[in-house]
Amino acid sequence: MRIVVLGAGESGAGAAVLAKVKGFDTFVSDMSAIKDKYKELLDKYGIAWEEGHHTEELILNADEVVKSPGIPNDAPLIMKLKEKGTPIISEIEFAGRYTDAKMVCITGSNGKTTTTSLIYHIFKSAGLNVGLAGNIGNSLALQVATEQHDYYVIELSSFQLDNMYNFRANIAVLMNITPDHLDRYDHCMQKYVDAKFRITQNQTPEDAFIFWNDDPIIKRELDKHGLRAHLYPFAAVKKDGAIAYVEDGEVEINEPIAFNMEQEELALHGTHNLYNSLAAGISANLAGIRKEYIRKALSDFKGVEHRLEKVATVRGVSFINDSKATNVNSCWYALQSMTGKTVLILGGKDKGNDYTEIEDLVREKCSALVYLGLHNEKLHAFFDRLGLPVADVQTGMQDAVEAAFKLAKKGETVLLSPCCASFDLFKSYEDRGDQFKACVRAL
Repeated sequence: MRIVVLGAGESGAGAAVLAKVKGFDTFVSDMSAIKDKYKELLDKYGIAWEEGHHTEELILNADEVVKSPGIPNDAPLIMKLKEKGTPIISEIEFAGRYTDAKMVCITGSNGKTTTTSLIYHIFKSAGLNVGLAGNIGNSLALQVATEQHDYYVIELSSFQLDNMYNFRANIAVLMNITPDHLDRYDHCMQKYVDAKFRITQNQTPEDAFIFWNDDPIIKRELDKHGLRAHLYPFAAVKKDGAIAYVEDGEVEINEPIAFNMEQEELALHGTHNLYNSLAAGISANLAGIRKEYIRKALSDFKGVEHRLEKVATVRGVSFINDSKATNVNSCWYALQSMTGKTVLILGGKDKGNDYTEIEDLVREKCSALVYLGLHNEKLHAFFDRLGLPVADVQTGMQDAVEAAFKLAKKGETVLLSPCCASFDLFKSYEDRGDQFKACVRAL
């Protein structure tokens, strides 16, 4: 059987190693340059690869294709494979066939990286044999091929869920659903919602579905997806059947085992982080982790880089790196958590954004705006009418940081929370955040 892997990043290289280890004829093709570390990995296992182009005759003869999540489902090569009837799956789907480990899977428009990292931290602190995979950590397929774990904690994007069919999440966590990546879903919100709910497919009554009970889209969709798993809704306050919430300053989790701790002991602050902590607490509770381990891990977690990360205070101006805010709702959470006046740096590759969601918060919290991107017309069209001072930067991070610093008064905060993807001026949101931190420290 011939397996072709399209894309040789973390997920593709890992899938190729697993395919080779399982005895398949394996070939890897990447339209871009392959990083040296992945070339070395492929060479170590004797896997044939190509970069910079796709040789169709070496791909269209595949029995099955493992596709990187970054490749759109309507790419010409993918359409040709579909016409031939070739099965196209994700790395997670492929890896799931070869492990009996328990799968704890997290998705949502926002909060998934923090929640995933927090669940992994609790499981690891409690001494469980656990791997971290998906959008963060190492490739699930590579871990399955080289170091079997009892549990995997997996962050899943909608793109990864799109090509999953038989994979089963023992614990599925859905943090929220707000418009994101609509450019990949024909600007159709329902298609994006359906992709997120794929995390519940194949679940049985022995499995768990944890979700935010106050999300209007999730509540509307619950009856549409034939859910079979046991439901564990969480919310900020006790209502509408929520089994985890805060009451009188206490975090309460009622199922499957009663658990409580003081809210002020949580390492992460802010409403959005409360939800992350509740979802993680329920997951750990379901895994049978002792209460004292859950309490300790929820109170000593260090947070996630590029997510509301405090960088420095320079001459009375605080700088916060929220480069991971690649959609409008993420920025909404960031602005909501600001206690004083804020200079907001936003912009980048727009994904069909509707900025109405943050308009009121921008009016209330922001003293100035810095547009950072190659094409800032949409930002001008929406925000200029608010009458705030604006700097338009199309050159790079250093000019954006300097412009924001000039606009900020002592006691104010400069917040990088872009609402957009990074790919117009930066390699990734990590690159954007790293450049921001370096420029701030150079002020």
